[in-house]
Amino acid sequence: MAGNTDALDRPVVALVMAGGTGTRLYPASRSDRPKQFLSLGGASGDASLLQRTVSRVGFADEVYVSTGADHAERVRADVPEAGVLVEPAAKDTGPALVYAAHRIREQVGECVLLCVPSDHLVAGAFESAAATALRGAVETEGLVAFGVEPSRPATGYGYIEPKDRGPTWAEIEQFREKPDAETARRFVEQGFYWNAGLFAWTPESLLREARDSPLAPLVEALDEGYPERGFREVEEVSIDYAVMERTDDAYVVPADFEWDDVGAWDAIERVVEPDDDGNAVLGDALLLDAEDNVVATDGETHVSAVGVEGLVVAAYDDRVLVVPKDDAQRVREVVAKLREQDLF
Repeated sequence: MAGNTDALDRPVVALVMAGGTGTRLYPASRSDRPKQFLSLGGASGDASLLQRTVSRVGFADEVYVSTGADHAERVRADVPEAGVLVEPAAKDTGPALVYAAHRIREQVGECVLLCVPSDHLVAGAFESAAATALRGAVETEGLVAFGVEPSRPATGYGYIEPKDRGPTWAEIEQFREKPDAETARRFVEQGFYWNAGLFAWTPESLLREARDSPLAPLVEALDEGYPERGFREVEEVSIDYAVMERTDDAYVVPADFEWDDVGAWDAIERVVEPDDDGNAVLGDALLLDAEDNVVATDGETHVSAVGVEGLVVAAYDDRVLVVPKDDAQRVREVVAKLREQDLF
């Protein structure tokens, strides 16, 4: 592994989180085809986001993928080199990460975990930043988050306010929720980081902090050998809200690499090179007198767009989505309605 890992007297285990759906990328992302199984173009060609992520953490001694029962076989087929942990229920990242830490400690023993989402795009010096974060997790015995230097005042990301800035890691002053546009500009000016949802910790450190959190019943049930009961006894909750925002032992490592969570369709213009009129096209499309649009297709459906500006047009299978680019985050509202009708 790149970087100074001499202090790591234990195995490095990469845990790839693949339990989500990526609802804001509907209709490419569906209940039977979560975002992590999409390729979304880019330099890696047809490789899915999951496959790229597993390849990215290949420097680890062990790699596990945490997912739901519905997608476990697909994960095994797509990344046979990784072990698979099947979450007893889909209850967000809090229960999933606690469950995975407990299981990995049972299977591997004393180790340090690198926890990464399966559906983000990363380029650059990831391995070096990971080495720093892993070393920080061992030396501080705390919970380490990756902080991405903002390239714009994004409103779709949470932020991390560090107590100070340094070349390795810094204590976290506080986590900040997704802001409005004015607040986001202020956060960037004040030197806050984006919260990338990547973490490093030892299983012992995470479970210690989880015991003093809303996830305590799950830890107790896992200790007693009853994971299903533990999942029933906790609410759906993110690791940020359940643990990271409550602990006094949180640190941030500057992430000196390119990062995008490709959270909504407007992100495609950061993934593919726009044409001279600012249109980002993924798939097969014809645009006439059109500017600043995002058009995405499954490669079998052809889209023609004429005289339009600032739209997202996404056509996959038998579904078409049209939404103003500035409202791309609202696709989750569409998915909520479709789920009510059992159409997602």
